[in-house]
Amino acid sequence: MTRIVEGKPNGKGFRFALVVSRFNSIVTDKLLDGALEAMNKCGVVEEDLEIVRVPGSFEIPLAAKKLAESGRFDGVVCLGAIIRGETPHWDYLARAVAEAIAKTTLESGVPLTLGVLTTESSELALARAVPRGNNRGYDAAITAVEMANLLRMLEGRR
Repeated sequence: MTRIVEGKPNGKGFRFALVVSRFNSIVTDKLLDGALEAMNKCGVVEEDLEIVRVPGSFEIPLAAKKLAESGRFDGVVCLGAIIRGETPHWDYLARAVAEAIAKTTLESGVPLTLGVLTTESSELALARAVPRGNNRGYDAAITAVEMANLLRMLEGRR
């Protein structure tokens, strides 16, 4: 019989940081609400959460890297909203942020989840931040909990 190992959405005993962009706060505040709802649903207590606000999405990777390297957190949830403008700036920004988050995850061994939206419009961003519905902040938080569990299992700890 093949053994299947996968993380569970049980956050009891884990610590998480949530890095949230202030830019496009009408969207990112809703992403944060979704992430906090997910953490609560997974059993993460408020004392085991730290919210770090940064000016924009470009600043998320550096703050997330410092948090991951601190040794205090089992996962870092990255939340932001990059919305297409009139110039290609958003393309460069979105790529740089996603690549930096992925690189930090691999280098630190701490799961960083990508809850940074990249959308064509504010309306599309808001559609991905719906409370009690399609909320990518919620999804990013659940992923962080599952990955923290999975890494603990892969390391042989329970």
